[in-house]
Amino acid sequence: MKIAMVGAGYVGLVTGSCFADSGNEVWCVDIDQAKIEKLTRGEIPIFEPGLAEMVLRNVEMGRLHFTTDLAQAVGRAEIVYLAVGTPQANDGSADLSALWSVVAGLAEHLPSTAITVVKSTVPVGTNAKVYERLRELTDRDCEVASNPEFLKEGAAIDDFTEPDRVVVGVRSRRAAEVLEQLYRPFLEPDRPFLTMSPESAELTKYVANALLSTKISFINEMANLCERMEGDINEVRRGIGHDQRIGFAFLSPGVGYGGSCFPKDVRALACMAEEHGLEPRILRAVDEVNSQQKHVLTDKVEQHFGDNLLGRTLAIWGLAFKPQTDDIREAPALVMIDRLLARGVNLRVFDPEALANVRAIYGDKLFYAATAMEALVDADGLAINTEWSEFRQVQFEMVKAKLKTPLVFDGRNIYEPDQMRRHGFTYYSIGRLPRGVRGRRGAVEPALLPLQK
Repeated sequence: MKIAMVGAGYVGLVTGSCFADSGNEVWCVDIDQAKIEKLTRGEIPIFEPGLAEMVLRNVEMGRLHFTTDLAQAVGRAEIVYLAVGTPQANDGSADLSALWSVVAGLAEHLPSTAITVVKSTVPVGTNAKVYERLRELTDRDCEVASNPEFLKEGAAIDDFTEPDRVVVGVRSRRAAEVLEQLYRPFLEPDRPFLTMSPESAELTKYVANALLSTKISFINEMANLCERMEGDINEVRRGIGHDQRIGFAFLSPGVGYGGSCFPKDVRALACMAEEHGLEPRILRAVDEVNSQQKHVLTDKVEQHFGDNLLGRTLAIWGLAFKPQTDDIREAPALVMIDRLLARGVNLRVFDPEALANVRAIYGDKLFYAATAMEALVDADGLAINTEWSEFRQVQFEMVKAKLKTPLVFDGRNIYEPDQMRRHGFTYYSIGRLPRGVRGRRGAVEPALLPLQK
């Protein structure tokens, strides 16, 4: 099929590349001239495992093209995907200005038989408004479908090629059949193609992200409670996670969620609820808990040093909001950086992929280490905000040798308290106490408690 992908950002680039890789001809169009020039040269503007190789392969095969010319991309397309950004507006709702600009621009070039598919995350009812706007601009009925994305940064290609499900919102059997044919290479009996109304499809995206965000905020609040009540969140997590009604997914305590989706989608859904006369108590609480959780690790730093924080040096490992991405949007590490800089702390930071993005914000306010170990040199302690794999297996004696004091603030619980105590570290984590200090009920032999990841 011939596909136009309007928007060559994260979602558009991944989606367009995967469709090209399954044999379709894809034109990715974007108004950012510099981005298109980079992509044409084979330079990928984002970090996503496997994406660079997929893009280069399909460009070489002549199936993937990049342009700033909307008419060139749309004019001969059978399917036109809208994958433009819908950032958060000042009131928490979704800003659809880019979407409406694209709709106005593509109308005169849209083939009469083309299906326009809204891929961007948009408020419920946007599909219907796009349909009405295109009918006004073209003076004809245009097929408009919704196809929300469920991609995890760091695993987007696997998520696309082996989806849990594909959701499409359609008004006609023809649109459903065309989109099912497009997705057929990625479907299996246990990967259903789900058709529903456009409104339900739009809502499905928001509800999914809101529920996952709720699980994260819930386990973080329980982790904070464990610390107050001499419990261990990992033990509690095992106790609830083996219940098949609950499971383990998205129940890992830490310093809160970030990124381009969860924060804005929770707030946008709350705004939609309020617009329809409902009070979104759970959604507002989820967002509030998450905002507070981003301060938990810095609170531990300040409590440890007390009034003796000015002029200290702290190493920070992990700046991206999660591993396997360079995305720092709403990353917990930025909250820590802002607070500690305001307290006069010198910061030595490292991240395998996100350093350039952080440097663009903070400039020379930070020391940017080339390696994790370089970040530790002469630091009074280490704070971990992102659970990159390379941080999990380290030589603790080398870490101690680099640091001025053996002090670790672990915001992702990647180490075991007893392990750190044996190596001579003062160790803070989220919702856990070292084995043997749970005074009321006595110690439990560690060998009896294997950690369930």
